[in-house]
Amino acid sequence: MMRYFVYFSYKGTHYHGWQRQNNAVTVQQTMEEAFSIIFRAPISLTGAGRTDTGVHAKMMTAHFDTDADILSHAEQLTSRLNNFLPRDITIQRIVPVKADAHARFDALSRTYQYFCTEEKSTFFPELVTRIPKGLDFEEMNRAARILLTTDDFASFCKLHTDVKTTLCKVSEAEWKRQDEYYVFTIRANRFLRNMVRAIVGTLLDVGRGKMDVDEFQHIISLKKREAASQSAPSEGLYLVDVEYPESLFF
Repeated sequence: MMRYFVYFSYKGTHYHGWQRQNNAVTVQQTMEEAFSIIFRAPISLTGAGRTDTGVHAKMMTAHFDTDADILSHAEQLTSRLNNFLPRDITIQRIVPVKADAHARFDALSRTYQYFCTEEKSTFFPELVTRIPKGLDFEEMNRAARILLTTDDFASFCKLHTDVKTTLCKVSEAEWKRQDEYYVFTIRANRFLRNMVRAIVGTLLDVGRGKMDVDEFQHIISLKKREAASQSAPSEGLYLVDVEYPESLFF
């Protein structure tokens, strides 16, 4: 058996997140069914993490094991999978990795971006979140910098989850203007369920003037999800990168 990493992207609009669920269509289920048909054997995919309903991925990773010899025709296999999968899921590449490489546990960092626009989006409303004009992004960035010195993100964690710890290390958190969009980029060693959307929703309230930077910091110190703001909508959120140590690859 050989282990492989598959790199792929998807538009999450029509899926109930990445992870398999009963009575709901997910990205994992859709991909595993396609892989199993192409490989003519059951294939199980282990993702780098899970994204919520409606969240997108510009670059997601998963690992799988197979005894099929695909090293000599990985590019052809990628093409066959893309022809079989729906249009909103795209395989980018498949690469061999060490036998004990793990898409989730070996990840050094993950990067998310949240896209907002002040204008109504006629053609792509499910891909960007509309925000009111005049938000104070300078104040939002002052608040975002606090995340770099925060250890416990319990105030931004979805309630009633099975996480053993709410400790995370955020290494980047900043709003920038990109053409007609405002984009929040956040990178960390790990993320909690709903963490990015809860942070974005609270930062948007800072931008609206509903709270100041000191109040934002106080919310973090309370370590209670109900202290933070409502989560931002899912359509603006993208997983954009997962970083691994070079030692996992041949």
